Amino acid sequence: MPELPEVETTRRGIEPWLVGRRVERLVVREPRLRWRVPRSLPAKLAGTRIRAVGRRAKYLLIETDAGTLILHLGMSGSLRILDAASAPLAHDHVDLVLDSGRCLRFNDPRRFGCLLFTTREPARHRLLAALAVEPLSADFTGSALWRRARGRRVSVKAFVMNSRVVAGVGNIYASEALFRAGIRPGLAAGRVSRARMQALVAAIQAVLTEAIGVGGTTRRDYVNADGMPGYFTRKLFVYERTGKPCRRCGTPIRQFTQGQRSTYWCPRCQR
Repeated sequence: MPELPEVETTRRGIEPWLVGRRVERLVVREPRLRWRVPRSLPAKLAGTRIRAVGRRAKYLLIETDAGTLILHLGMSGSLRILDAASAPLAHDHVDLVLDSGRCLRFNDPRRFGCLLFTTREPARHRLLAALAVEPLSADFTGSALWRRARGRRVSVKAFVMNSRVVAGVGNIYASEALFRAGIRPGLAAGRVSRARMQALVAAIQAVLTEAIGVGGTTRRDYVNADGMPGYFTRKLFVYERTGKPCRRCGTPIRQFTQGQRSTYWCPRCQR
């Protein structure tokens, strides 16, 4: 699933092509995404101008004169900027055609993504209203995370992946941040000291920032707005490296299932 760095990379890639452009039309080839694309959406968007392209957690927010498009890439979705006349491929479900002759094309083989619309403040939408602090914001601190964790028996990995605790930290980057902070992923969140929680916050912010800098992590389907893969795969220390030697100490990386997701860790570096 595309995670926060992949979504932010996509946002940065499409923003220069979209902001200030007028929407000529919305072409919906397949409306049956995670939630059906509203039938009224093409009429609402036609002729509107795009004001901004933002992000909240793993959601892209395309602000227009008429309201805001809320777009999620799901498990396998991607966005690309193409010539509007280019022939669609399989799973190219939606085109946002611009007055520049270009289009923003949404491809989603598994159709777990979504394209919704709101005329209200996006933060009040049901998909966004319960989201917690952004991990790259100044409000995300070790002290605040430590206070939230007091008395919690849930694992620290599940804790930081909870969007009501911090928004947008997915499986890849939670695993990598815990490695950098030297914290065992199965440790109860309430047992992590304030100092170690501060180290974890710093690791989360560092790993997300580095991943954004190299275009995210390509795991199977993801490409950015230019059709290029992300290169953070080359910097992974533990994720999907089961049995391989730890890049720090040489101990074989272990894997176990945690909350229906694979967790990877080094038993020597993480305590």
